Amino acid sequence: MERRKFLTGAAVAGAATSLAAPSVAQGKIEMAIVATWPRDFPGLGLPAQRMAARIQELTEGEIQVTYFAAGEKVGAFDSFDEVAAGNSDAYIAAEYYWGGKHPAYNYFTSVPFGMTTPEWNAWVKFGGGQELWDELAAGFNLKAVSCGGTGAQCGGWFNKEINSPEDLQGLKMRIPGLGGTVMSKLGVSTVSLPGGQIYENLVSGSVDATEWVGPYNDYFMKFYEAAKYYYTGGMHEPGGGLGFGMNLDFWNGLTDHEKAVITAACNEENAAQPEEAMANNGTYLRKLVDDHGTQLRAFNDDVWDAFGDAAAEVFDETRQHSDLAARVNDSYQSALRDIGGFRAIAEIEFSQQRNRVLGLT
Repeated sequence: MERRKFLTGAAVAGAATSLAAPSVAQGKIEMAIVATWPRDFPGLGLPAQRMAARIQELTEGEIQVTYFAAGEKVGAFDSFDEVAAGNSDAYIAAEYYWGGKHPAYNYFTSVPFGMTTPEWNAWVKFGGGQELWDELAAGFNLKAVSCGGTGAQCGGWFNKEINSPEDLQGLKMRIPGLGGTVMSKLGVSTVSLPGGQIYENLVSGSVDATEWVGPYNDYFMKFYEAAKYYYTGGMHEPGGGLGFGMNLDFWNGLTDHEKAVITAACNEENAAQPEEAMANNGTYLRKLVDDHGTQLRAFNDDVWDAFGDAAAEVFDETRQHSDLAARVNDSYQSALRDIGGFRAIAEIEFSQQRNRVLGLT
């Protein structure tokens, strides 16, 4: 690969006049990344660290990355304001953490009854999603790209069985995003906790239930020590895409080559993380059941129908927030029907018949 000079006179001048422009030291760009997960956190934190290291590796050290896990520089949920203000250069997070800033952010992680990871990537990259994401983020002086995903997430951990919508009433549950809003409409008291705080709240009884990701991620969280019922299919996060959000002045101060390298590192991890989860979910599901006595459950049709009715209300309310929220929702829903509709007659039909013929469960 031809090495090029990252530092020019123009870049030096920009660094001198704008605190948010790329910081330059000894001819190298310094990039501070803050994340929303603890250091060495299985499933989510480790891929974030891997991607941060990859940016420095791909640039052969021309971009010097300093990675801060949650709590090392700012709290997990303070990452957005930290980067928007230019105090750090980028964050790695689930974008629905910022739904309180603007509800359209939910669509750039996952929404109830929404797209799976490959469907969501198709919309973002080829269906107009990135352009809407850029418009949304620019309003907060940010630029974001996808940098990971979890695949379809499980319904969550509960300390009692859920046999009807009424069984949800009065529960305290950790569940963020629009999925949490759906649960609220069904009588659940919801909270949004950073990943590093969930276990202690579940063990202490501060929450009765939690969703997280899937077996590979959840195994290391040891939720099985406090809640024995694990619901497999969930409505709330069929995809779970992650975002690499950069200060917009920092991004605009980069050369096209530097932007391309950062984007390449994000694209690489965007593929690797859901593949890693898919490779490991089956193994860790068996460990949860065989080694720790986890009891698998599935929501019945009555519960799923209640989820669906509540989700319809949530989408309607989200559209009413603003023109941008309506346009993001409508683009997302249109893409879901086109992409999901085709997958239903191709991939899903095949997988159902394959599983039937091979006796898979």
